Amino acid sequence: MRETLPGESAVTIDRTAYEAFPFSARCREIWRHGDHLLIGVSPGNSYFSHRRISELIRWGSEFFERIDIVHADLHVEAQFAAFGYTAEHARRRAAKEVKATARRIARGAEEAGEPDNVRAHALSEFTGHPAYGRLHHQVVDALRTDREFRAAAERMARGFLAARMDEGLAPNEQQLAAGLQYIAAELPFFLDTPALLGVASSVSCYHIELPLTPVLFGRDEGLRAAPGQAYAVVRPAAPPLSVTAELPARAA
Repeated sequence: MRETLPGESAVTIDRTAYEAFPFSARCREIWRHGDHLLIGVSPGNSYFSHRRISELIRWGSEFFERIDIVHADLHVEAQFAAFGYTAEHARRRAAKEVKATARRIARGAEEAGEPDNVRAHALSEFTGHPAYGRLHHQVVDALRTDREFRAAAERMARGFLAARMDEGLAPNEQQLAAGLQYIAAELPFFLDTPALLGVASSVSCYHIELPLTPVLFGRDEGLRAAPGQAYAVVRPAAPPLSVTAELPARAA
């Protein structure tokens, strides 16, 4: 579980009723730098409506010099195929979900005023980047050799796949492999966003703590996030807001 920082219960931003939980003291320090926020968006995830994306852009701009939104578009087709779709049907379903996700991001940015400090990307744009290739290779190798990492990745894959399955069912071997392939493609941005986007430091955010969060940000051995990479849970604050503590503004 995340580290509780001294004097902290929840870090709440009253202006938009969001709360942020940097995972550790190091993550909080990276937050203070205010260099960069990464928002990752998965196809088919209803949490990331265009309104939510707009709110996150406006909220994040209060604390960060730059915001990048990356939406996954790799190995989506393989997941549909693993659930029994024909090759053509899987391709069309994946394309439909990816296009809908890109439209929500564009609409969210438009409603936020299309600020100059915000950029949007498809994950596939980075596959030719040397740093992405290096980081992805590390992830694939860790899935093979690092038992703790593999177990957490499988828990994350099962949770992700559950949204596509009937209640009470577990993914089969092919479905789990497709889920792991999808997650492995995203993980370079949890390991070293600064190397991928040329920023000094970065905070990756999501609305829940993922099974891999304590593995990548909380242990002293094995595959871990780079020194300039942080993680924070960012979510709508649950009323009533009885305890309020402002996040530090970014450094001048």
